[in-house]
Amino acid sequence: MTHSPIGVAVIGAGMAGRAHCAGYRTAPTLFDPPLPPIRYAAVVDANEAVAKDAAGRYGYARHGTDWRELLDADDVQVVSVVVANHLHREIVEALLDAGKHVLCEKPLAASLEDARAMVAAAAAHPDLVSGVGFVYRRQPAVAAIRDLVVGELGEVSHFNGRYWCDYARSAETPMAWRYKGGPGTGALADIGSHLIDLAEFVCGPMTSVSGGAFTTKVTERAVPLGTTYGHAKAELSDVREPVENDDVATFTAHFESGAVGTFSISRIAPGHANSLAFDLMAEHGAAKWDMDRPAELSVIRQLRGDGLDGYNQVLAGPAHPYVKGGLPMDFPGCSYGVGDLFGYQARAFLEQVAGIEGGLPEVAAFDDGVRDLTVLDAVTRSAAAGGATISVG
Repeated sequence: MTHSPIGVAVIGAGMAGRAHCAGYRTAPTLFDPPLPPIRYAAVVDANEAVAKDAAGRYGYARHGTDWRELLDADDVQVVSVVVANHLHREIVEALLDAGKHVLCEKPLAASLEDARAMVAAAAAHPDLVSGVGFVYRRQPAVAAIRDLVVGELGEVSHFNGRYWCDYARSAETPMAWRYKGGPGTGALADIGSHLIDLAEFVCGPMTSVSGGAFTTKVTERAVPLGTTYGHAKAELSDVREPVENDDVATFTAHFESGAVGTFSISRIAPGHANSLAFDLMAEHGAAKWDMDRPAELSVIRQLRGDGLDGYNQVLAGPAHPYVKGGLPMDFPGCSYGVGDLFGYQARAFLEQVAGIEGGLPEVAAFDDGVRDLTVLDAVTRSAAAGGATISVG
């Protein structure tokens, strides 16, 4: 384990970038043993005002507009890359070549080709830590369900998952990078990537997908007059551009275990601001979870067939992963949010960089990012072929 200070920088200061900034701030307060001293070095964003605001708000020493300034920065050892997907490869490869540990947001890249190149770049620097940001693996209730599947629920027969949001429902939502890129790069890649990762995290690898179907209901959007971040509204120009990717994606899957999966993803679902949920049916019981009530899970254990089998509601607490030591009030019924997950992720990544053993589960590797993109690619090819069955891998 190293005791040397670790300097942190974040590239991208939008919605998710700020979550990374805050996550690194929270990380030293979580769990044991203590981390080495963390130095909050820099926040970089193409919009200087946004970078300056995030740096000041989260206590980072400086801000900038050019990520290349970090390459020779001696006070930066760890960098989070939280920018548009098509920018990931260039930035990540340059940071690795400069000797930086890199945590890249999901999806790992805009294409499988780029993602595989990033894996090769990471492999060329075995002394550096790299990872991809699948934070929902760290939902305490989800991790508890995974433990139940392994420990007592038995072989899974059916995983039914959905990720429904409404951030793109309005035609007045401005054009942004996430509406460009072609079929499969819209809702499927943006939020479906999380659902696919969770499904394989809980149920194991998929072997094939079928029934892929996409639709786009908002076919053009106005270009904003200024810079926008996340899913924020903005003043719109008179210039309109076509939406190039999917508002809704659905598909089915087969898992290596023999289980089947059904998946529904939408960014235009009224009344669902950020609704990730799944039901899981297994040999000896069942479990379900909904991010609308994140600190709860419902579970059926030890089926008896006596007419009284039904779901028990369980509040996530210190008996479950991440809660004890992961919250100031680590007690059942004291809920948590997505922001807490970024703290867990930052803590895990910093543990890997510091060489701390026996701590949190490691951050998903770049190989996991390629795996996720492989499934996304298979779903996209299924949709292009009228729902044909496509092997994964």
